[in-house]
Amino acid sequence: MIPIVSDSRRLALVALVLQLMVVSACGQSIRAKGGTATQPAAREGPALQLHERFLKQAQEGNIDLLFLGDSITQGWNNNEVWQRYYAPRHAANFGIGGDRTQHVLWRLDHGEVDGIKPKVVVLLIGTNNIGHGVNTVDETIIGIEAVVETLRAKLPDSKILLLGVFPRAASREKDATEAAPDPRTFEINKRIAKLDDGKMVKFLDISQHFLNEEGKIPKELMPDFLHLSSKGYRIWAEAMEPTLWEMMEGT
Repeated sequence: MIPIVSDSRRLALVALVLQLMVVSACGQSIRAKGGTATQPAAREGPALQLHERFLKQAQEGNIDLLFLGDSITQGWNNNEVWQRYYAPRHAANFGIGGDRTQHVLWRLDHGEVDGIKPKVVVLLIGTNNIGHGVNTVDETIIGIEAVVETLRAKLPDSKILLLGVFPRAASREKDATEAAPDPRTFEINKRIAKLDDGKMVKFLDISQHFLNEEGKIPKELMPDFLHLSSKGYRIWAEAMEPTLWEMMEGT
């Protein structure tokens, strides 16, 4: 027997389909504005080997806290601070040096978080998009947004702690002990703050913790004015801990 659908019901269904088509088209339009920052891109060599290692680690499970990002995240490298703050929380480090938003999107599309249910994902990405001159500020922002959206789709029960892009030098001078930060990172952070939804996505900008009183990056914290020293990682952990603790315990 063919079910009878009333005119009002039929109109409602048509309206819903049209609405979904508009949302989909808008999403595609936004992604297009992201240029290469939103186009998943694979990498080869050591980066691919790390990805394959992460796949195996994900299959083993027991990941309550996931760090996702580039070389700055990779730099935790199971150091003393990591052992103190994160190892007891069953944390995993999925950072790959040189990654941009497009590379993280590819990794997510190829199983890196499949089968795991971390309580919190700490996401730090974007500096390589602007640092290598590959993407504009606007494209980088859209790329970060795409990563957040993908994580939300793949890990609907996981909270995301989105970190503001850390300061990096606008230029580097030989033998300098400090460097002025690239203003583009501040612009990016100002605009991605809107991704904080007050529930599943929390934005945290700890940039000021890596600047001295003159607003410059001290070599003591970033030896190459980009990557963190041991002291820099300790500052990161301490600055993030109150927010992370609240998110972990409240999950």
